[in-house]
Amino acid sequence: MAKVRMAQYGTGHGHASGKWLAMKKNEQVELAGIFEPDPEKRQAAEGKPPYDGAHWFASASELLEDQSIVAVASEGRNEESLEQTEALVVAGKHVWYDKPAGDNWAQWKRVVRKAEEQHLLVQLGYMLRYHQGFSQITEWARSGFLGEIFSVRAHMSTCIPEAARKIISVHHGGILYDLGGHMLDQVVWMLGRPRKVSAFLRHDAGVVPDFKDNTLGVFEFDHAIAFIDIAAMETPPMARRFEVYGSRGSAILVEPFEPGRTLRVCLDGARDGFQQGEQWVHIPPQDRQVLYERELASFLATIAGAQAPDRPYAHELLVQETLLRATGGIGA
Repeated sequence: MAKVRMAQYGTGHGHASGKWLAMKKNEQVELAGIFEPDPEKRQAAEGKPPYDGAHWFASASELLEDQSIVAVASEGRNEESLEQTEALVVAGKHVWYDKPAGDNWAQWKRVVRKAEEQHLLVQLGYMLRYHQGFSQITEWARSGFLGEIFSVRAHMSTCIPEAARKIISVHHGGILYDLGGHMLDQVVWMLGRPRKVSAFLRHDAGVVPDFKDNTLGVFEFDHAIAFIDIAAMETPPMARRFEVYGSRGSAILVEPFEPGRTLRVCLDGARDGFQQGEQWVHIPPQDRQVLYERELASFLATIAGAQAPDRPYAHELLVQETLLRATGGIGA
């Protein structure tokens, strides 16, 4: 496969340095450079690992108008990145777009429509799609191995400092907006579009009053209900956990799901090499940087025509619609 000339737009996203490192390490990528519109952010990153040795574009137009750049990692902060991603799509670039897809639902739909018209890939940066434990559980859920799914419970709390809370507070949904898409990416892939969405967006920590720091989303389907709870002040290490319950069995990614070494499986009968009742499935540790590298490998294979996208645009739209229904961006 010929090398793909790539660049990065922005350094403000929490995954930005990891995405740059993934591109830097990938032998199929020729790195053209990076543009950061904020002089302070550029000064903080320039010359420091992993950005050491990088070319820094002087302007957005230098990046956007370079026809040799085929694809770009969109890594601005969440309030910046949708605008930046739209500019990249308009310029004819494939986009590896770090989540979530902005606060403006109409704009995100417009970006997707434009990308489809130009036969461009916009792949969202939900790295847990490439986590062996999550992949296995969703395969079991979608195949009927667990029977009819009636309940999903996801806990993905974090612990972030005051400065990060101030940044995220510009989004009405707070920490649910920031992290909830990771879990919704799994839930709607299994269950489709929820018919009803409810959310509890609380401020309980007493730090940054505008920041929703203790949150719960409840998603109702015809025959199932999903609960996603995320707080910003859990004592590390966080006990992140993902649970799926069906009429014929359950599968749980036992905390913490990074590195995610253990699945608990319980079945109503022996099948597919598993026994009736409880058993434990062990998987290799799922390193975060390796997940970024798997994301990138899929992105490159898709734009090369070697595979279909891992998720269709209908799914990328549904994840964001559901997140905005929960966090107040659009009607529930």
